[in-house]
Amino acid sequence: MRTLVFDIETVGEEWDSLDATTQKTLSRWIDRTAKNEEEHDAQIADLKDGLGFSPLTGSIVAIGLYGVEQEKGVVYYRREDGETDDLAEGAATLKVRSEKEMLEDFWAGAKAYDTFVTFNGRGFDVPFLMLRSAILGVSPTRDLMDGRYLYQQKDGKHIDLADQLSFYGATARKPALHLYCRAFGITSPKEEGITGDNVSALFREGKCETIARYNCRDILATMQLYKKWRQYLAPRSFRNS
Repeated sequence: MRTLVFDIETVGEEWDSLDATTQKTLSRWIDRTAKNEEEHDAQIADLKDGLGFSPLTGSIVAIGLYGVEQEKGVVYYRREDGETDDLAEGAATLKVRSEKEMLEDFWAGAKAYDTFVTFNGRGFDVPFLMLRSAILGVSPTRDLMDGRYLYQQKDGKHIDLADQLSFYGATARKPALHLYCRAFGITSPKEEGITGDNVSALFREGKCETIARYNCRDILATMQLYKKWRQYLAPRSFRNS
């Protein structure tokens, strides 16, 4: 079995760069439902900050990959200052790529793995990857949305830990990765004060390497959480495979 852990970081387009029709389409519901001007302004601010959560108004600035059996990782990341040197970050290498190059490298490498691990990958990372790939003319090589349940998956296994650790939503809530890390004694990627909410601001400030290093911490934490799940909670049929 060859296992690949992955995670992405995204940023949104600048609001002022969007055409008037797109702005109106995105904000129409706020215009209809806001109870007052203060609420309207707050919701518009949230909308602008959240453009990076959609592949239609956002793009990928980092893809982190970690081969569990090989114990090696790589983070592909975008930067606009012309620097292209590979950098070391613990067990991973940081490599500069355009968004299209990241996607091409991701899908080419994915062909060598039969198990994929994410945290909330089915709810965010994979749909974002697949749609951005199609938009940029890159063909996915694996169907990572194939069947939500493990027994349904035929094109490799996609272990979405947010699904597995909440028992497919049987628990009242799906906790964030940070809370699982805290409970299992794993170093959280948030412990250095950076979260996914900071990525857009960091990218605008040119702190692209900071984003890459944060993404690296994400994949390492996800890898360690996966090992806990595999040892104690994975179905016996999976552990024996």
